[in-house]
Amino acid sequence: MRPTGDRRWTTGGTGGTGGTGGGTAGGTGAADTAVVAELRRLLREGPFHLALRTALAVRGLPLHRVQHRLAARGIKVGVTSLSYWQQGARRPRHPESLRAVAALEQILELPDGALLRLLTGTGRAGGAGGRPAARSYRALVSVGAAVEQLLDAMELPADGGLHSVGHHERVRIGPAGELCDRESQQIVRAHRDGVDRYLAVHHGDPGCDSARMRVTAYENCRTGRVRHHPEAGVMVAELLFDTRLRCGDTYVFGYGIEDGTGARSTEYVRGFSYAGGQYMLQVRFDEAALPVRCRRFARTGPQAPRTGLADLTPSGRHRAVHLVEQTVRRGILGIAWDWD
Repeated sequence: MRPTGDRRWTTGGTGGTGGTGGGTAGGTGAADTAVVAELRRLLREGPFHLALRTALAVRGLPLHRVQHRLAARGIKVGVTSLSYWQQGARRPRHPESLRAVAALEQILELPDGALLRLLTGTGRAGGAGGRPAARSYRALVSVGAAVEQLLDAMELPADGGLHSVGHHERVRIGPAGELCDRESQQIVRAHRDGVDRYLAVHHGDPGCDSARMRVTAYENCRTGRVRHHPEAGVMVAELLFDTRLRCGDTYVFGYGIEDGTGARSTEYVRGFSYAGGQYMLQVRFDEAALPVRCRRFARTGPQAPRTGLADLTPSGRHRAVHLVEQTVRRGILGIAWDWD
C-alpha cells in the first residue's frame, strides 16, 4: 500500500458556536479535573474562543467581574464584546483588544501568550483561529497532485475544517498478499463552523484498478460523491455527516474501503496533515501469506528516509501487528513488511 491520507473540509456554514456568559465553576480548586485537562488541551490546540470560555469556567469569573478587572488596568472592553469573544461570534483584532487579551491571561492565571498565540498563529497552536497548522497533499503523498486535481474538480475548499482526535484503522491483507480492505473509526473535531463532511482518500498498490474500489459508510455518515484517478490509482469519496458541526464540536464516524485490485502489498501508510490526536493501525495477514518481518516507521514526506524503525511481531493465531501513536506529528506513519 502506497501513501494514503484523508482530506477534511468545510461547506462554509453560518451557524454560531453557542455559549453564553462567564463560567461559574468556582475557581481552580473546585474545577473538575477533566475540565482543567480540557483547558490545557485547548490552550495547546485552540480554538481561541473555546480556550477563553473554558478558562473563564475554570476560574469561575462572570464577565462583569472580568470587565471590572480589565478596567482597573486601564483597558475598556464591554461585557458584550467579551461575550462575543468567548462565543466565537467575533475575534479580538485591534491593538486595544489584543492588549485586553494579554491582560486576560493574567486575570485568568494563564501562561504568558497562551491566548495570544491562538489568535496570531505563533507557537504550537498553529494558524489563525486556533486552527492546527496543516500540510498539503503534495507534501505528504507521492500522488498529491492527482488528489488535488480531483479536489479541484469537485470544487472543494482547501481547508478541511476538521482535525483528528482519535483514529483506529484496521487493514486486511489477503491470501495473495494483496490489500483486501481497510476500516476506519474516527473521532474528529471541527476548527471552524459549518463542517458537514469528510473526504476519504485511498491510494492503491501498483497495478490497482481504482474504478473497482468501493467505499462503505457504516456509522454516522453516508456516501456522497466518489471520484477516481485511474492513472494514479487514487479514489476519493465524500462521507456526509448527519449534522453540520460548529467550531469545537466533535464527531464520531466509521467507514470502510474495499480494494483487492493491486499487486502484492509491502506496506501501509497514512499521511497526517495535522499534528495531534491518537492513531492506531492494525494490519492482519491471511494464513496463506505470512510475512517474514514487519516494522513500523515514520517519514516526514514521501521521499524522505524512514525513521523510528521498530520491529513488530505478529500475534499468534490472529496474525496481526499494530502500532499506536499517542500524539501524531505531521507527516507519515506506517507499517512495512517483507515477504522473503
